[in-house]
Amino acid sequence: MITAERKPLSEIKEMIAPYKKILVAGCGSCVAECASGGEKEVGLLASALRMDAKMEGRRIEVNEITLDRQCVYEFIDQLTGLVGQFDAILSLGCGAGVQALADVFAGVIILPALNTTFIGQTKEAGLWIENCRACGDCKLGYFAAVCPITRCAKGLFNGPCGGSKDGKCETDPDAPCAWQLIIERLDKAGRLDLLQNVYPPADWSKQQGKGPRKIHREDQSI
Repeated sequence: MITAERKPLSEIKEMIAPYKKILVAGCGSCVAECASGGEKEVGLLASALRMDAKMEGRRIEVNEITLDRQCVYEFIDQLTGLVGQFDAILSLGCGAGVQALADVFAGVIILPALNTTFIGQTKEAGLWIENCRACGDCKLGYFAAVCPITRCAKGLFNGPCGGSKDGKCETDPDAPCAWQLIIERLDKAGRLDLLQNVYPPADWSKQQGKGPRKIHREDQSI
């Protein structure tokens, strides 16, 4: 899932300062899972903005809504008829959600309340860890479903650096050595032979340098 963290309240206040009627729009998917942009967080932020304005003697109207997904047009349609009632939309969606809103409602002020961080997994309650760079050239099949680009601090493709200690990365003693995980899993699966291959550097041309990436599947097109 895509993870994100809420911007500092001071930054949000600065962005919305010119506006009096704000719609705080959350997203019920990824950012809800990582407790940064779901219905609960929308309510907390809206309350914080109202209380802050009251304490400073400012008049502001803050309304709330949470879409199932901010990056899918059929869900964004719920805002049609609403957006014209507000000076600005404060999005608690990821960067894709913010831009999707702006695409649909051109001319409407769409402001981000989150900093989008990474693609990761929920390790435990309150802990999310990055495990995918979305590089577009997945090699997980060779490395026992452990991404060396993301989870090895040095991004090594052909074996460990030798600096790990007690199974932990030398750059972060709290992080497991990705290559120890790879070797242990491949050994358990009887596939250590995969490490006899020499893997070429990642093909970064699939990630960047050509503008925004896209996937077009004709079988999914209407």
